[in-house]
Amino acid sequence: MITAYCSINDQLVETDTYTQKGGWIDLVNPASEEVKALEQATGVYNDFLRYPLDDEERPRIETENAQIMVIIHIPTVHPKTVMYDTVPLGIIITDDHIVTICLEKAEVLNDFSLGKIKGMATFKRTRFLLQILYKNASLYLKYLRQIEKKMNEIELELHKSMKNQELITLLNLQKGLVYFTTSLKSNEKVLEKLLRGKSIKMYEEDEELLEDVIVEIKQAVDMAETYSNISSSMMDAFASIISNNLNMVMKFLAAITIILALPTMVASFFGMNVALPFQQSPFGFAVVVGISVLFSAVATMYLAKRDMF
Repeated sequence: MITAYCSINDQLVETDTYTQKGGWIDLVNPASEEVKALEQATGVYNDFLRYPLDDEERPRIETENAQIMVIIHIPTVHPKTVMYDTVPLGIIITDDHIVTICLEKAEVLNDFSLGKIKGMATFKRTRFLLQILYKNASLYLKYLRQIEKKMNEIELELHKSMKNQELITLLNLQKGLVYFTTSLKSNEKVLEKLLRGKSIKMYEEDEELLEDVIVEIKQAVDMAETYSNISSSMMDAFASIISNNLNMVMKFLAAITIILALPTMVASFFGMNVALPFQQSPFGFAVVVGISVLFSAVATMYLAKRDMF
């Protein structure tokens, strides 16, 4: 799908054509025919349009003549499975356009397409790029706070019961944190290259915005690493708790087995076809039961003192 926008009188307007100069072209999982048509209409390099459609593409900057491609990783979430992941987002700057391309609808671009970003102008391509980077860093922080909240909820649930579902959810969150940490560090390298490089012309206010983006990214990296360490510690702690609970259950069952085995053993002795005391006594059954109860009581007291219950 291809959608074209243009800033007119400080308002973002969706246009019917993507050949208008100074416009923004947004591609979401485009078909090969759409990519080819855009390449012919705007002159954007085919490789620049193709690279971001590889979900394993790493963040980087490439320059080809007057065209600049910036690939970053943006965060995504799958609500049904509580899975956090990242996907590549390509931002291509040419003399006449800025093009964004992604495999799925990018949440980071929602406010831009709705015209909610203050000071946004599609013809200010460098500033538009930096605004996207800043919004992306803020989105990472938003998702990291969501992960922290979910981890706290799971911890409270695990205090009550050790269910597989909570552990699986915690594992998914841990995987998401690993993805976030890796992607944030790669994005940080791209930003540092932008800061010290000459690939994109920047004005003084643009450099200040880029510095703000780097600060946000560094904060997100620190948060992701901290939550990842906490998540790993929680998984180790709950694994130890589950193992300890299993040992306690096995110890309790062993104690019950010993106590129940004693009456069976006594009854077996008196049930043998040989001469034994109390067999001819009218109180023989009561005596056998009494002996069984006595043995069981002594065994129970002994095991209780050994903390077997």
